Amino acid sequence: MNMDQKAINAIRFLSIDAVQKANSGHPGLPMGCASIGYLLFKDFINYKKEEPNWINRDRFVLSAGHGSMLLYSLLHLFDYGVSLEDLKNFRQIDSKTPGHPEYKHTLGVETTTGPLGQGIANAVGMAIAQSKLANKFNKKDYELINHYIYCLVGDGDLMEGISSEAASLAGHLNLNKLICFYDDNKITIDGSTSKSFSEDVKKRFESFNWNVYEVKDGNDIDDIKNKIEEAKKSSDKPSMIILKNIIGYGSPNKKGTSGVHGSPLGKDEVELTRKNLSWEYKEFEVPNEVYDFIKETKKEKIEKKLKWDQMYLNYKKEFKEDANLLESYLNHQFKIDGIDDDLFTHDKEQDSTRNMGGIVLNKLKKLIPNIIGGSADLNASTKTYLKEYGDYSKDNLSGDNIYFGIREHAMGAICNGIYVYGGFKIFNSTFLVFSDYQRPSIRLSALMNIPVVYIFTHDSIAVGEDGPTHQPVEHLMSLRLIPNLTVYRPANYKETLYSYIDAFSSCKNPSAIILTRQNVKNFEGTNKDCLKGAYVVKEGKEKLDLILMGSGSEVGTLIDIANELEEEGYSIRVVSFLSFELFEKTDEKYKNKILKDDVLKISVEAGRTIGWERYSNISIGVDEFGKSGKMEDVFKDFKLDKKSIKDKILRSL
Repeated sequence: MNMDQKAINAIRFLSIDAVQKANSGHPGLPMGCASIGYLLFKDFINYKKEEPNWINRDRFVLSAGHGSMLLYSLLHLFDYGVSLEDLKNFRQIDSKTPGHPEYKHTLGVETTTGPLGQGIANAVGMAIAQSKLANKFNKKDYELINHYIYCLVGDGDLMEGISSEAASLAGHLNLNKLICFYDDNKITIDGSTSKSFSEDVKKRFESFNWNVYEVKDGNDIDDIKNKIEEAKKSSDKPSMIILKNIIGYGSPNKKGTSGVHGSPLGKDEVELTRKNLSWEYKEFEVPNEVYDFIKETKKEKIEKKLKWDQMYLNYKKEFKEDANLLESYLNHQFKIDGIDDDLFTHDKEQDSTRNMGGIVLNKLKKLIPNIIGGSADLNASTKTYLKEYGDYSKDNLSGDNIYFGIREHAMGAICNGIYVYGGFKIFNSTFLVFSDYQRPSIRLSALMNIPVVYIFTHDSIAVGEDGPTHQPVEHLMSLRLIPNLTVYRPANYKETLYSYIDAFSSCKNPSAIILTRQNVKNFEGTNKDCLKGAYVVKEGKEKLDLILMGSGSEVGTLIDIANELEEEGYSIRVVSFLSFELFEKTDEKYKNKILKDDVLKISVEAGRTIGWERYSNISIGVDEFGKSGKMEDVFKDFKLDKKSIKDKILRSL
């Protein structure tokens, strides 16, 4: 057995043993894909664990994240800081080796994968970011950013619709630094893929404008290497390399079956597999000669990194301003300091918050030049076009407006990939009702703690004539359910301004900014306290009869109602609830100051009322689907017009 084969089998058995010890996991993929994983890490992926954020490292995305032990075994053998003890703790609480790869949890994991199709879409985002940074900062004789994004996908990834969305865009944009590998083993949990999947993947990706290569034996590392080299020579397309693999390779009784997909082999089958592959070593034992052999392969990578370091030193001398700008991009050093209430003025007495958002976004772009983003074919409606900054395309890599097309799910995942690649503040936009199409990607943004900004317009039944299919009712509250996602629903221009500033200043978690299509009033009283989540925009007399609270377009209505009730002798406080999440971060003293325990509290919001019971005694909202009609008529029908709301309030007093 030569050293390459010995190292490949070491990957297989580390994976087998870890899954067996945990009595949980997916051994089939690591056993079948050990050869491609080994070849990539040995001969192609440049990386330095001491500098994990090195911008010119090659990225490897395991889109088929259930096969995580393949990645963990590689990270162990190639000295990324994953120990044998870590492998023995696979799938145990707080270990470095969770069930699916988690971003920032384990060194060498570039993005969180597991929900199928997300990884390939993330990889497309990485390739977009790579093309933009290379276009902006590379100079003649200074190829600072010149590397590849490698991605391993399985049958499940390619069945998920998100993979088609992402692959279509990648081919359209000619992302030639993206090379994917398809683990074509024809097995899923329920058995043969022939039960549900019979398309010609080669033709499918060729139609997406990809180069497609086929390897008839996924263990033929010479053929795989040749195909990767061919793919790297492509100057105008992403590449898909189809590997004909056997799931559970080496297992005498379970290879090629669904039984090895998501369950341990069992002790007897593990021993039979050891004998079948002539692996004479004990559980978790790797011969020293494998470690020594792999250590030798690192020398060339170290030399490449040293050459790059020297090139960058020369770059900084010759292109000092560009080098400083690059570091500002990578370290997110652009600050929004000195913002005051009057800096970004808006002279319209009434306007939609989507229009306000567009104005603020373009102002912020001048302060934070690494903001990029786009919409799902809705710039004209969401007002998120970055004026004067061009359109990103295969012919104009410098453009900062990305046309995602009508691909909401992939759009979210691509934005996740752009952010984790490094260098950019990324946003995307669509209608609030279509946040459903993005939800898995939003959830992963939150899970990874990455500050992708989601901009959602057309935020309620005020959409009117488009009817219930386009009128979000449950969406606002459902977004508030996602842990670590900050949801803002601004009520006027200044709240919109502060929402954008807070969202684009964050380096910790994603944001969802919820905006109206209809006009709202630019009422007075907004200040930085809005970023405490809830604050008083209209105060009543010393002894309060009622606290009215709401968000977005309803706040202006509540102020009008409070003014009328004051004339009738009532003392009313109005609280604008910009963000539940920000409010929950304040201390109890502040919460009690805003929401007095001994005062009746009524909330009004044009969406589901469930959730408001945390703060209010009575909730007024929309707990059924909308109707098609003029906005004013729809509001009256749901008794959310000013008169109906006031009548409900009076009945409660």
